[in-house]
Parts: sequence; structure tokens; C-alpha cells
Amino acid sequence: MKVQREQEELVRKAARSVEEEIKAFAHRYEHQDQQDILAMIALQNAVGILELEEKKNFREKEMALKLKEIDELLTHQLSLEVRS
Repeated sequence: MKVQREQEELVRKAARSVEEEIKAFAHRYEHQDQQDILAMIALQNAVGILELEEKKNFREKEMALKLKEIDELLTHQLSLEVRS
């Protein structure tokens, strides 16, 4: 796997995390083979990514709404000041 220099630390951290997950799953599911354990870890991580994406999308929508409200308030205030 080729890793760009600026991503090395992130990749090492991810590798440590995966190793810890493998150990934890292997301990919990002693009778599962390695492929099943890796599949469970992949699924768990995929669900985590999807949850983060949903939270991010929700926050982006909320921020866009708040910014629109602020813009409307400022536009209204500026129009009042121009009239006076």
C-alpha cells in the first residue's frame, strides 16, 4: 500500500486501531475464523462512517438554515438603515 508522507501518521493510527479491533473481536468471538472477524470489523467501521456522514449532513443543513436566517436578518436590518 502506497502512503503519502503527510498521511503516514494517520495510516499508522488506523492500523493500530484495526489491530486492537481484531484482538477484541477475536477474544469475544473465539470460535470465528479470521475472515469472519475481519468482515465484522469492516461492517462495524462502515456503519460508523455512515453515521458520521449522516451527522455531518445534518449539521451542514442546520448551518445552512442558520446562515440563511442571519442573512435575511442582516438584509432586513440594512434595508431599514438605508430607508432612514
